[in-house]
Amino acid sequence: MAKTISLQRAVDFHGHLGPYLVLGLLMGKLAVNELGAKRHFGLKVIVKGANEKPKSCLIDGLQLSTGCTYGKGNIQKIKGNSIQALFYNLENKKKIRISLNKDLIGKLNNLKGHKDSEIFAKKIFHQEPAGLFKKE
Repeated sequence: MAKTISLQRAVDFHGHLGPYLVLGLLMGKLAVNELGAKRHFGLKVIVKGANEKPKSCLIDGLQLSTGCTYGKGNIQKIKGNSIQALFYNLENKKKIRISLNKDLIGKLNNLKGHKDSEIFAKKIFHQEPAGLFKKE
């Protein structure tokens, strides 16, 4: 089972709390668990659609939860219209694509300001992944 990263550790790394950071944490944890992958070196991640802030904050959450980093070259960002991430288990070759549920996208688009975003981030940190993500 993937290591759970505390919100405080994520904020210390990223600099502030926001929903995309939390979504990256949860998405990465879900992928590691689903694939049975080893964090840090047993996984490769390709992130699509997290091109600019605040969506790109998702990548910091992914780095923390998967151990994949730009320095090791096992996480990559590509342009796209919608956020999704493709995770590869390098040992058993299993893969999973995870994207945001449409309902979640609507809620993210309706957030007003940083305080609203922080409150929403804390709320989704404790939600079940099935309510947030679509897996393929």
